[in-house]
Amino acid sequence: MTTTGDPIDQRPALIDIDTFFADPQFANPSISPDGTRIAYLAPHRGRRNVWVRGIDATHDDAVPVTHDTRRGITTYYWTDDPRWLLYQQDTDGNEDWHLYRADLDNPSEPAVDLTPMDPGSRVVGAEDLPSEPGSVLVTMNRRPLYFDTFRIDIATGDTTLHLEQDDPTAAILLDRGGVPVFRTALAADGAVEISAIDPGTGGTRPLRRLGGAEHPMSIHPQQVTADGKGLLVGSYQDGDNLRLVRIDHETGAETVVAAVDGHDLDISGMMLPGVLPPPVHTNRRTGDILAARFVAARPHIEVLDPHFAEIHAQLQKLSDGVLGTLSCDDSGQRWIATFVHDRDPGVTWFYDHTTGEARLLFRAFPDRDPDTMAPMQPVGFPARDGLPLHGYLTLPVGVPPRDLPLVLVVHGGPWYHDSWAYSNDVQFLANRGYAVLQVNFRGSLGHGKRHVTAAIGEFARAMHDDLIDAVDWAVAEGYADPARIGIYGGSYGGYAALVGVTVTPERFAAAVDYVGISDLANFLRTLPPFARVFNVNNWYRYVGDPEIPEQEADMLARSPITMVDEIRTPLLVAQGANDVRVVRAESDNIVARLRERGVPVEYLVAEDEGHGFDNPENQAMLYRAIEQHFARHLGGRSAGEVAAAPATGSSTR
Repeated sequence: MTTTGDPIDQRPALIDIDTFFADPQFANPSISPDGTRIAYLAPHRGRRNVWVRGIDATHDDAVPVTHDTRRGITTYYWTDDPRWLLYQQDTDGNEDWHLYRADLDNPSEPAVDLTPMDPGSRVVGAEDLPSEPGSVLVTMNRRPLYFDTFRIDIATGDTTLHLEQDDPTAAILLDRGGVPVFRTALAADGAVEISAIDPGTGGTRPLRRLGGAEHPMSIHPQQVTADGKGLLVGSYQDGDNLRLVRIDHETGAETVVAAVDGHDLDISGMMLPGVLPPPVHTNRRTGDILAARFVAARPHIEVLDPHFAEIHAQLQKLSDGVLGTLSCDDSGQRWIATFVHDRDPGVTWFYDHTTGEARLLFRAFPDRDPDTMAPMQPVGFPARDGLPLHGYLTLPVGVPPRDLPLVLVVHGGPWYHDSWAYSNDVQFLANRGYAVLQVNFRGSLGHGKRHVTAAIGEFARAMHDDLIDAVDWAVAEGYADPARIGIYGGSYGGYAALVGVTVTPERFAAAVDYVGISDLANFLRTLPPFARVFNVNNWYRYVGDPEIPEQEADMLARSPITMVDEIRTPLLVAQGANDVRVVRAESDNIVARLRERGVPVEYLVAEDEGHGFDNPENQAMLYRAIEQHFARHLGGRSAGEVAAAPATGSSTR
């Protein structure tokens, strides 16, 4: 009961962790090629599975067509045969992806593995082959170092070698008929060499050399145009911003297809295709380019096709978010569109351009009230050396935005970037009363060539300084209490958290390292062999080669395991036992060293996870621990009302 003069608590109710981190009720929707059905992910038997329903039906009428009980499904594909649907799955997060076939005529039948392979091999992509109905082209490394392309008959499973690679760093790009037309390969100096392939002789002809360190994730996209006569790539050309350009098969000439002054083409969707929006939207049937996506405070869609401009104008009326993923039927008239939004995730609409009909299909979390979520505010400030930095500040709802406990959330990669979108991490922390700061430190993609290459040699140096400069900005602006600053991140973000509590232990009152790197040299040595051949433009160029003694010594000097004696900040470490990117030893070793010193550290290991926790029960375990850890040391809210530390300090002091 509130008495006269008492402040009224306007904070939203605490959202239960099991609810917050449950699988979405609806996700990753797409329309069938004939426009009669919708597929999407929804819970079934405790995991995300693929459901199918008629275009005018509801979820009550839908049928689950996959039945995985071990791990949720993320990626699936329609085929040109209305009977079959394909999906990818690994085992407990080990990233050995296989391609499975589901029978839509007999959805209760067990799925069939179309790609049986030895451990350590994986499928990395599947594409339609219009010239061979009933077939799909699948790229996989049955030979450990080489990703060859195979043609698989979907109905029978018969598999035929379609294209064998001769260079582990090369990619052969096919036209819509499955004919090789371009080749890209990584040169010893890091440049990407693009060649034309003569469809008649198979001979190659050099066209262009692009990139190097400004393309740490290689040249993206690499997409053959619908007519087979051009290659779409991202190129900085003679400027600082990434443009979408077309390279001509005959002449090698570059033509700008899409460019936005001061903004980069957004290639982040290449890292999780089908889930994150792609850099280029195309018509599934024709391959025609519809629109390109650019990085901005809110993502910017550059429409390129006159007919799609009419469609996009109608789609924009459906949401105050930004177009996310998109699929259309073969007629190009029926569309399924999702929208990116900072407070309302996974809103999906159906739109029929012939009739003008538009209707809301579903929301990912229908019981979540967007008005109780915290808006993301774009922010900017200079680093200490003058480099412009951009990020997002999310403030908890219902409290004055002054002297708050703050969590610095550091993205992974590091060649990724935070963007305006819904984040479970961010909204959870804001719901618990924390200001959340995300900064696109140097090395983050999406902010120009100068910004990404400014990270060369700067692990645990200027890249870390950028994070500290971001915290100093939040304190100087009055948002954050300097005595209650936490740091949290996954993968590279986990490394950044460990650097934070070793290089600047006095700055953080609590830290969370989630599948993070502790030893840069060991991390590089334990990457899968097929991944190491691509390191020339990223890890070797930006950090070093552990096989070169002087570079290994420098890497160790910037590794948290070497500075572990500096850690006195309360630390939570979380690790997937099957992680093939950042192996379990990266966490085991630093935890063991801390425990040898008698430094308290909480350690969570999920035996059925890889590079990040996917299963809802493991996510709930992780975020309960994070909730209690930050509540204890930063003073935020928790469902269990964990006793908070005094506002004046923490165990780091």
